[in-house]
Amino acid sequence: MYNTFRSFLPTIAMLIITTAFWGCEKEYDSVIDTNDASYSVTVTAIPSFNTIKFNPEDSTVIINIGLKNSSVIKSVWIFVYSSENKKINSSPFYLYDNGDYSIGDQIKGDGVFSNRFPMSQYYPNGSYRIEYYYEDVLLNQYRIISQNFTYDNQQENFPPEISNLSAPDSVQIGTTVQLIYLSVDVTDQNGLNDIDKVYFNSFIPPNGNPSQSNPFLLYDDGKEEHGDLVAGDGRYSTIVQLPAQGVTKGVYRWEFEAKDRGKKLSNKIIHYITIL
Repeated sequence: MYNTFRSFLPTIAMLIITTAFWGCEKEYDSVIDTNDASYSVTVTAIPSFNTIKFNPEDSTVIINIGLKNSSVIKSVWIFVYSSENKKINSSPFYLYDNGDYSIGDQIKGDGVFSNRFPMSQYYPNGSYRIEYYYEDVLLNQYRIISQNFTYDNQQENFPPEISNLSAPDSVQIGTTVQLIYLSVDVTDQNGLNDIDKVYFNSFIPPNGNPSQSNPFLLYDDGKEEHGDLVAGDGRYSTIVQLPAQGVTKGVYRWEFEAKDRGKKLSNKIIHYITIL
């Protein structure tokens, strides 16, 4: 849905940007809840860590889960999701109960499945989630449990920078809806994954009061409805619609900014746009 441009006066409809919500991603068609299992496979232990810090001498972290009635289990695996709710591992990462010390498993056949999961210094900081699964001897697959932790990549956090704003200086109200295309370049020494959000705040003429709908987001998702051409290229975009009626004329101040996952703010670009 396109952004909608309305008068910024509090007594009139605001400029509203509709955000898209991510749905839950389905891992496998055959995965079902463990409550539907024909026998009891219960969790007896999971790792106790709440925070993981990147260690350059050993970038792996031992992931393990203890399961009761493990004799009916054929395999156990995990998916790890980043702070952006994206999978770190695109394929299942398997855990083993084979007594192999090199992967962090202590005793063969004790019902504790383990492996060393590699973490990268370039993964963004933030809240992560581990989803545990198993497949039984009848080839049924089950989701077992989720575990959350915070990841610290131990990198110095640099603030993002924005530049090359593209925005019109004035727009004439017409007899039909006018589209206003906005875009800005964003960089970050910690990588684009460190960007939390890019946005602008609008200030209302004639008194410069902030819009109640601030902030308004820009996107780097490659979606046509946001006016973005290429996903992940650091060019953030959005489209605003200027309707033919109900718009307060005057000079609006739009302040563009970016924020990273460490809460650091970029430089600010101030743009004045006149609605005629």
